[in-house]
Amino acid sequence: MDPDKEIAILTALGARLRESRLARNEPMDMFARRIGVSVPTLRHMEVGAATVAIGHWIRALDVLGRLDDVDHVLVVGGGLLERARAGRTPTRRRARRRTAAPA
Repeated sequence: MDPDKEIAILTALGARLRESRLARNEPMDMFARRIGVSVPTLRHMEVGAATVAIGHWIRALDVLGRLDDVDHVLVVGGGLLERARAGRTPTRRRARRRTAAPA
């Protein structure tokens, strides 16, 4: 992955976390306590630092009531073969010829 793209994605994720926290009118220290991290760790999350453990993000999503969003990250199934088959329309089969019954 392009490092600039990775930074942009993490920065946007951190900004959404901050917006969600502020929308709930929660101070940084209170929200940090609720998700079980220090204020500096929460600050790192909100600026999009790549060093924050995924478990901290999971707890933050849980506190925000957004844990179900994780289900869309890596969807089970949908491998390469299934995706190829899904994009293809099934071929139409012809009916077999009827043979006359012996007299």
